[in-house]
Amino acid sequence: MPELPEVETIVRDLAPLLCGRPLRNPQLFKNDVLRGVSARKLLRILRNNRIADVTRRAKHVVILLASGERMVIQPRMTGSLIVYDRRLRADEQRYVVLRAGLGNGQLLVYSDVRRLGTISLLDERAWQTYTAAIGPEPLADEFDSRHFIQRLSGTRQAIKKALMDQRRLAGVGNIYANEALFRAGIDPSRPANRLSSDDFRRLYRTVRHVLRQAVRAGGTTIRDYRNGRGGSGSYQHTLLVYGRGGKPCPRCRTTLATTHAIDGRATTFCWRCQAMSR
Repeated sequence: MPELPEVETIVRDLAPLLCGRPLRNPQLFKNDVLRGVSARKLLRILRNNRIADVTRRAKHVVILLASGERMVIQPRMTGSLIVYDRRLRADEQRYVVLRAGLGNGQLLVYSDVRRLGTISLLDERAWQTYTAAIGPEPLADEFDSRHFIQRLSGTRQAIKKALMDQRRLAGVGNIYANEALFRAGIDPSRPANRLSSDDFRRLYRTVRHVLRQAVRAGGTTIRDYRNGRGGSGSYQHTLLVYGRGGKPCPRCRTTLATTHAIDGRATTFCWRCQAMSR
C-alpha cells in the first residue's frame, strides 16, 4: 500500500490544489527517505519553484517543477501526501518528512510514520531512465489484452508474482492482485506460462475492472492510507478475498485460505473457485 488506485486518488486530489503554486520555505525533517539527492540540493531546487503538473507513474506521485526537474514520491505503506489549509497539530507534526507552503496559506505535507517511502529528484534524463524501467500502465487506453499477454506470459513465475512485478506491469500490488485473480477464477500459484489465452484475456479484463472500481471508490484504506485531503478510501468495503482468510467464499461458501508461500505476501484465495485454471 498504496497501489495504483490510491496514488491515482492522491494525484487527482492534489493536482487542482498544487498546479501553478510556488513552494515557499520548504523544510526537510528526515533525510533517510532521500534517494539520489542530498537534502541541500532538494531544498535549493524546491525553494520558490513553481509546480507545473502533478501526475502518477505506477505507485509514485510525480511532481513536475517549472525548472524541469521531477520530485518523485513513493509513499509505500505508511506515507501520506496531503494539502492542509491550517497549521499542523503537534501529533501531526511528529511524522512530517517534508513540508512547504503554497503561497496561499495552505501547506503541502509529506508524512511517513515508519519512513518506508522515498523521495527522489530527477532531471529529464534521469526521469527517462527511471520510467523506462517500469512496465506499462494497465489502465492506459493503448494497453490491450495482446500487450498484457506479452508482458506476463513468458515466465514460470506464479501468476500472482508476475502480476505484481513492476517491471512487467505498473501499479498492481498485493490487494488488487488477490482481488483480480479471484474474480478471474485463476489459481494465484499457477505458473504464468501455463495460463491459456482465455485465462489471460479474462485476467486482463478483471485487473482493469478492479483497478477502475477502486479508483472510483477513492482507494482502499486498511490502516494508514489517506487521500490528498486527508480522507479515507472506501474500496475496503468491496473486497471479496483480501484480508478475509478463514471466512466463507462469497461465491461458493468454501472457507477462504491464506498462504505466504507464493511470494512472501499474504495470498487469500478459494481453492474451489480458483481451481478451474489448474
